[in-house]
Amino acid sequence: MCPTKNHQPAIGVACLLAAGALAGCGQRQPARPDVPPQVSVVTAQRDSVPVTVELPGRTSPYLVAQVRARVDGIVQQRVFQEGADVKANQPLYRIDPAPYQAQLHSAQAAQQKAEANLAVTRVQAQRYQALLAGNAVSRQAYDNAVAAQQQAAADLAGAKANVAVALLNLGYTNVAAPISGRTSTSLVTQGAYVQAGAATLLTTVQQIDPIYVDLSESSVAGLQLRRDVASGHVKAGELNQAKVTLTLEDGSQYPLAGKLQFTGTTVDPGTGAVTLRALFPNPKSVLLPGMFVRARVQQGVDDQALLVPIRAVTHDQRGQATALVVGSDNKVAQRWLQVQDMLGDAWVVTGGLRAGERVIVSGVQKVQPGMVVRAVEAAAPSAALAQADTHPSTAK
Repeated sequence: MCPTKNHQPAIGVACLLAAGALAGCGQRQPARPDVPPQVSVVTAQRDSVPVTVELPGRTSPYLVAQVRARVDGIVQQRVFQEGADVKANQPLYRIDPAPYQAQLHSAQAAQQKAEANLAVTRVQAQRYQALLAGNAVSRQAYDNAVAAQQQAAADLAGAKANVAVALLNLGYTNVAAPISGRTSTSLVTQGAYVQAGAATLLTTVQQIDPIYVDLSESSVAGLQLRRDVASGHVKAGELNQAKVTLTLEDGSQYPLAGKLQFTGTTVDPGTGAVTLRALFPNPKSVLLPGMFVRARVQQGVDDQALLVPIRAVTHDQRGQATALVVGSDNKVAQRWLQVQDMLGDAWVVTGGLRAGERVIVSGVQKVQPGMVVRAVEAAAPSAALAQADTHPSTAK
């Protein structure tokens, strides 16, 4: 029975299905095995890294001298520019010297009179000594002559001291800088009356090259460092060799390194902090007294630290540092890390990772924990290079 016109579409579909079945009976292509993704890894190794702490601090001048009046009088002249650098013994003010010149002349005249009196009494004592040998004068007269000579000598010594005082007072009318440094605002003007008894403040001179930086470290941090040193985990360096670097108020790095001078031995009961003092060269006067800075102080060396490249460490939603490692079976596993600080382009890891483990530094986005990967070794971070990158130069 021939198919009708309405049966033609059904026959076409059947023919196609039959053709597909025949094709399926042919030779099947073998499935291609999955290729493990390639990742770059760094083997965590122990290295020696500096133990540093970041502390807040403020700058203070190396030397400070308050210039005060040492004699009474009228200021005749100010002979320096406010805010200028001055040398030690450079004149700053001139006080009216006329009264002190008169006192000097009077003291010199008194000295001359005392010298003449001494000469007379000396000659008389010598004459009486010769007459005493021939019993021409009494012993009492001779003793009185000797006493008069001694009194005249004492009067002369007093007159010389008065001359010296007069010379000092006259010299104090020329007020000089006690130290080399930078002057502040002048607190008196020409014509002002100053007094030695009130120690009138004229100006202040501050030496700011070099300059001190006073830092505050919590007693808890200092206690932990001493524990690490006692346990051998950290090797403490020499105090005067500890380097200090500065970050300025605007976030820029101060180009010159300083040295730690001393660590305080008393804890402030109000703040619970100990004061540290560092000394910095300041040839261009970038640092001014009173500036707020942040300092990184190298307190020792950790010989058992692990360095992990920064690009290998991520942080989860809670802020916990994590990294992916490749095990001996080439499977990926996740580690939660305890990181201490950044050193150059690496994190200093203190926990959560063992030496010899391979940390993924490239290809993290295409792998998951539990996956099998093909690991290729990459260059490990260097502690020496990290230190060179993070420490400014030391002034020569």
